[in-house]
Amino acid sequence: MKYEVEIVESKKLYQGFLGINQFRIRHSLFAGGNSPEIIRERVESYQAASVLLYDPVLDQVVMIEQFRIGAIDFPGGAWILEVIGGIIDEGQEPEAVARREALEEAGCQVERIEPICNLMVSPGYSTERIFLYCGEVDASSAGGIHGLEHEGEDIRVEILSSDQVIAELYGGRINCTSAIIAVQWLVMNRDRLRRKWAPEVDLI
Repeated sequence: MKYEVEIVESKKLYQGFLGINQFRIRHSLFAGGNSPEIIRERVESYQAASVLLYDPVLDQVVMIEQFRIGAIDFPGGAWILEVIGGIIDEGQEPEAVARREALEEAGCQVERIEPICNLMVSPGYSTERIFLYCGEVDASSAGGIHGLEHEGEDIRVEILSSDQVIAELYGGRINCTSAIIAVQWLVMNRDRLRRKWAPEVDLI
């Protein structure tokens, strides 16, 4: 079945760092025909690139912690343990943005890199999309506090063993979309990555 959407009307309600548009639409129904006209608001967000920084020799993961406005009412607090990430501006390639952000936010040079997935963060109301990667780094070069002052960034680097970061996934400290997906992917691909990126390391 071919699904179709008819945009009856769209109008901009707000424009700041993010925008909000309102749509009057009709769409195809699974049972056939079209829905009645409905109204939906959509947050006009951005595309971003995120990268899990993994050291296959030391078997460590480089994470960052920073303040997030969306978490100020969250029981665990507004400082979130995350993977590296940044907005993709027009004309930029996602992988290049991931590499740049690794240097800016953690002081890490990404060597080999693998795509994990391309995900919609919350398609029920937002256009936000993330290109997610895993990048090979030397974790011994990471550390400190980073961020661009003019963007209000205050980013602290945290280095964890793979076992620690997996424990944080199930312990609840890792609780944002891209980090959850990235660490779950690492659980499934950790041994393969070490064999591929650090064949000299004895995994036994």
